Amino acid sequence: MRRAYSVETVRAAEAALMQRLPEGALMQRAAAGLAAACGDLLRRNGRVYGSRVLLLVGSGDNGGDALLAGARLARRGAGVRALLLAPDRAHPGGLAAFRAAGGQVVDGPDGLGVLDLVVDGITGIGGRGGLREDATELVHAVTRDRTPVISVDLPSGVEADTGEVHGEAVRADATVTFGTYKPGLLIDPAAEHAGALRLVDIGLGPELPEPPDLEALQYADVAALLPVPGAESDKYRRGVVGVVAGSERYPGAAVLAVAGALRGGAGAVRYVGPGADAVIARFPEALVHAGPPSKAGRVQAWVVGPGLGDGRGAEAAVADVLAADVPVLVDADGLRLLDAGAVRTRTAPTVLTPHAGEAAALLGTAREEVESGRLTAVRELAARYRATVLLKGSTTLIAEARDTPVRVNPTGTSWLATAGSGDVLSGLTGSLLAAGLAPRDAASVGAYLHGLAARHGSDGAPVSAQDVADGIPAAWRDVRAG
Repeated sequence: MRRAYSVETVRAAEAALMQRLPEGALMQRAAAGLAAACGDLLRRNGRVYGSRVLLLVGSGDNGGDALLAGARLARRGAGVRALLLAPDRAHPGGLAAFRAAGGQVVDGPDGLGVLDLVVDGITGIGGRGGLREDATELVHAVTRDRTPVISVDLPSGVEADTGEVHGEAVRADATVTFGTYKPGLLIDPAAEHAGALRLVDIGLGPELPEPPDLEALQYADVAALLPVPGAESDKYRRGVVGVVAGSERYPGAAVLAVAGALRGGAGAVRYVGPGADAVIARFPEALVHAGPPSKAGRVQAWVVGPGLGDGRGAEAAVADVLAADVPVLVDADGLRLLDAGAVRTRTAPTVLTPHAGEAAALLGTAREEVESGRLTAVRELAARYRATVLLKGSTTLIAEARDTPVRVNPTGTSWLATAGSGDVLSGLTGSLLAAGLAPRDAASVGAYLHGLAARHGSDGAPVSAQDVADGIPAAWRDVRAG
């Protein structure tokens, strides 16, 4: 599991560790890991000896890390130059080591020639706001030939704690981070600037508290959560999920939500809505009912909202489902039709699955604010509605109303930006709720499998929502195989 901590927590852990280490030892550990990562990239693209490396050095410890790493590369035969953005505030020890190793300090980008690597050590995890104009111009000047960029700890100009980007920021091919991940490395839009991530162990682990601020599940974590039927399982033990979806205008939403539920391992699906004929034609095993949902029969969880539209009875159906004493997932039109007070007073779990536009409507704010501040938005939604919230988008986030780490889904892909994909996710997550997974686990596993399924369905080609549904069993097998 990838775990991320706030700047304040990282600073405190570093201070505690430095009290037990010789002076400068922590920075040397970071520099050694950074130099190794730079060397790996240079070897993949040619060689270390004789390569041409430029360090962009700011005034903080990140600049010191870059200088010490540059010294190590220079001792391996690389031609390393440093451009100091604040010459009078450059890290003294790092600068001395860099010069002693044969590194050269330059005044500007002119005359540098072709570079093999740029190391971004302009700002550190304490930086706020985007890059200053002079730094922006410098970054553009030295990367216009698409020179590979490695950022030190995080790309300069992004917000470490939130993943927000206020202004210009470095776009790195890779980021080498130290001790632990920072939230901004895992959450868009900042994560989009980070490139490939490499975590360097500097001994910080024992100093970091529980729980982390963010966490991202990996294969082993998801495999441990997957509900697998036993020898005595029947359809009720596997979980029966009710699906209230579809309308005359959007009949396909019903089919896709049911597809996600069945592919997600539900023992049975009870469908309620006007799309019964389409559902039965595609899935004869589905159990259909004219409604209301409370009269449809026994279920362990409900999914309500995909494609409901504004037709007669849609709002009543949402209210009926929210009155049930089982876990409920609300998506799409259901989010628009729900009564906030009814959600907040439920005793059974509720999962809300908005995209940015729906989240903005629920919060009474602009979509752009949600997209630029995803972590703030998902936490606010969970607290305001006393629910588990799965905020869909370029980074899918899952938050609870209680004080648990926000989860970040690492399997997202742009191929999921297709009509009906969210309906599949709703059915899939609903099946996991019906199988007995806790709401945060169901949402996290659902998002993880959903992303993998899109990759299986697309195989590098455009993908439809039905492709995503059909890819779920393969994603499930992948996770179980590790």
